[in-house]
Amino acid sequence: MTASRSFVLICTVGIFCFISYNMVRMPALSLFAESLGASPERIGLIVSVSTITGVLLKLPSGALSDIYGRRFLLRIGVVAFGLPPFLYPFITDLDALTALRFLHGLATAMFAPSALATVAELYRERRGAALGTYTACTQSGSLLGPFLGGYLIHAAGFDTAFVTAGVFGCVAMVLFYSLHLDVAVPPRTEEGAGAVLSEMWKGFAAVVKNKKVLITSVTDAAKMIANGALMAFLPLYGVSVGLNPGEVGMLFTVQAVTSFFSKPIMGRISDRVGRQPLIILGLCICAVTFICVPHVALFPILLMLSAGFGFGEAVVSSSSSALVADSSEFKRLGAGLGMQGTIMDIGHASGPLLAGLLIANLSYPMAFAIIAGIQLMAAGVFWVMIKRV
Repeated sequence: MTASRSFVLICTVGIFCFISYNMVRMPALSLFAESLGASPERIGLIVSVSTITGVLLKLPSGALSDIYGRRFLLRIGVVAFGLPPFLYPFITDLDALTALRFLHGLATAMFAPSALATVAELYRERRGAALGTYTACTQSGSLLGPFLGGYLIHAAGFDTAFVTAGVFGCVAMVLFYSLHLDVAVPPRTEEGAGAVLSEMWKGFAAVVKNKKVLITSVTDAAKMIANGALMAFLPLYGVSVGLNPGEVGMLFTVQAVTSFFSKPIMGRISDRVGRQPLIILGLCICAVTFICVPHVALFPILLMLSAGFGFGEAVVSSSSSALVADSSEFKRLGAGLGMQGTIMDIGHASGPLLAGLLIANLSYPMAFAIIAGIQLMAAGVFWVMIKRV
């Protein structure tokens, strides 16, 4: 396959994978956990636990992809997308749901760093545009997944939504295993567990010493705190002000539509004007729209705020991944993007947990204000720190 055909394949597989993943995740997961009797704190834990898998495994999986090649890790990832959704209809208690979410988190932990590194390798000169296009394709999963999931829950119940999510995941598996992804397999002169661990450690060490990668990743994590909080509690807030699950799903869909169309454009802009200004701008947009959400009950205005947050998210992520790739040694791309994914997932996992605690003890407006403040602080710290490296 040519580079362009490999790129089309990875984008297409990403679309089906993330449709499947987001049909389960938004708004189904929070509503399903609530139907099983979960408290706000427990809902926060259940929503975040799949991200904890990414915290633990994204950096190792990215480093392994540098050693064994991207295709090996991508094969594991697509299976982890396709099979777990079929297990959700059999879940009857919160502990089992928590365990399944941890297992389902293997999907993004294995797939995401290798897919990003693959795109960064295919397009070294137009990295911002290519990564923006790829992430827009995965974002289309966030576009269709919540809408389909919310509609199916409303029309036919949770089981139908979960099984349909599994079907989309299986389509991704069939596509990936049927078509050959043409990416290089790194040469290995040493065999055995010791040699592999040594290579992984070298990758870890190189990335940890890279201050620009760390600063950018931590800044991106602040955005993911807000993203995780929305994912967990926007469904519950929406239902509390009179929306049905289908309308709540539409809020996430509009967010994803805006992000989908914005990411390729903002990626190209970041190639021309630089990554740092756009990261700061995007965080400010996310903070402003996020803080307004719990003060609004009208569906059209919530749609506008969701679109605004999606645009801010696109501005940040289209620049941050490219900045990490620009700052990583070529042979450590997987480890660098894995480190970014790990730190982002720490933020993503923290968002539902933090929001659950704040909402249970304060209120929706106070919780959202505190999390918006974290994003603004991150923008300021990034602006100061990035000049010093």
